[in-house]
Amino acid sequence: AEPDRVLAGVWGGDDAALIASDTSTHVHIGCTRGDIQRTVPLDSDGRFDVPGEHNIDAYPVNRGILHPARFFGTVEGRRMTLTVELQDTSVTLGPVVLEFERQPEMQMCPICRSAETSDLDQSSLTGSIPRRQSP
Repeated sequence: AEPDRVLAGVWGGDDAALIASDTSTHVHIGCTRGDIQRTVPLDSDGRFDVPGEHNIDAYPVNRGILHPARFFGTVEGRRMTLTVELQDTSVTLGPVVLEFERQPEMQMCPICRSAETSDLDQSSLTGSIPRRQSP
């Protein structure tokens, strides 16, 4: 069955963010970061559950270890609950609550600006995600 809709846009919360494009999704929870190399389908109840990879040692020293992960949660209106569960360890991040188009409030960690950022380098980092400009 086709999904009712797909996750899109910038979502922010306390020390967490999600950026969903039409081809991939990028997640930050604290100093960790993860990637989902596809769109994230939402079912009729706003639930999602997709595989991806997550780096729990992304900052301050990126060890480059990508863990297979499960990204799951729900979207209700402009509010999302997100959990990241690593599949090869007992580590679970979240749940975190994110709001659509809210600026993430990151504590100590940098954040990528787009879903397509594959490495944390100084040219791709900012303390927050810029809001989309209205047409």
